Amino acid sequence: MMEKKHKAVALISGGLDSMLAVRVMQEQGIEVEGINFYTGFCVEGHTHAIRNQDKDKQKRNNALWVAEQLGIKLHIVDVIEEYKDVLLNPKHGYGANMNPCLDCKIFMVSKAVEWIKENHHNGFDFIITGEVIGQRPMSQRKSTMPIISEESGADDLLLRPLCAKNLPETLPEREGWVDRSKLYGFHGRNRKPQIALAKEFGLTDFASPAGGCCFLTDKSYSDKLVDLWKARNSREYEMDDIMLLKVGRHIRPSAEFKLIIARDAGESKFLEGYRKEFISIHALSHSGPMALVDGKLDEEQYELAAGIVARFGQGRMADEVELDIALPKQGNLQIKTPPLSAEQVLQEWYV
Repeated sequence: MMEKKHKAVALISGGLDSMLAVRVMQEQGIEVEGINFYTGFCVEGHTHAIRNQDKDKQKRNNALWVAEQLGIKLHIVDVIEEYKDVLLNPKHGYGANMNPCLDCKIFMVSKAVEWIKENHHNGFDFIITGEVIGQRPMSQRKSTMPIISEESGADDLLLRPLCAKNLPETLPEREGWVDRSKLYGFHGRNRKPQIALAKEFGLTDFASPAGGCCFLTDKSYSDKLVDLWKARNSREYEMDDIMLLKVGRHIRPSAEFKLIIARDAGESKFLEGYRKEFISIHALSHSGPMALVDGKLDEEQYELAAGIVARFGQGRMADEVELDIALPKQGNLQIKTPPLSAEQVLQEWYV
């Protein structure tokens, strides 16, 4: 009889570690398919596709690209709605910013467990991740590894090929599906061992790991998210909220509204797509950025908002700038106003 070929599903983030974890398994004859959970908070793609300054950067979905390089099938699963509870009510708390890293990892692995059960006909035997002990201060510590395994329901079906030698044996190792001696004992934040292994495998192009792949680890983004919740007196959010927090300067001169002001022509073009939903402002007499108004803008605040937008255009040094304020379903009105000072805008109101 032919020996059964074992199959694993790998959590693919698009970074080097998950890429290496798959290659280590492939070297042992394990058939691997990838799974990527889309929360809406991933860094890659969106800003590079929008901003002019990023126009030369590769516009690729790193998870899809990794799967292509490895020659594996990738399943992308939308978890935007389910992820809200992870972000809003993390059992294990937040990291340095609004990143619920440990709860996020538990959620991802638990979704992989659920996915395997739903696709039992495909015959997946275990789960692999690219986790390395000590690489992430919140979710990748030796003390948190068993928490992820237990609370996700994966238990010892979860194998971390890159740091397995620092952890107890898992079922795939005990059963002889994989050879423990050919796994690794990486630990810490030093990336040299991974880069050396990538070179050994002939992998020369991979996504930079700096900062992770999630906007929630970024202080600026997290500050904007908290500001949004505070202004609305609610922690609800939608996909458009997630996207708009990634774009432009966010200026809040009032508790009632904030301005999202494009930083270049690419962002102006992107914000144009929201003109039917938001009040928008742009200069007529001088070149300048598109701006959206998020919140309630009363008539007596038109001049204030217009003066702020004027500050970021070519008329910033002019005595007066003419601007167009477009009110959805109400029409347009023009207003002339002097630009506000940079000190007031950037020091007092910048989110």
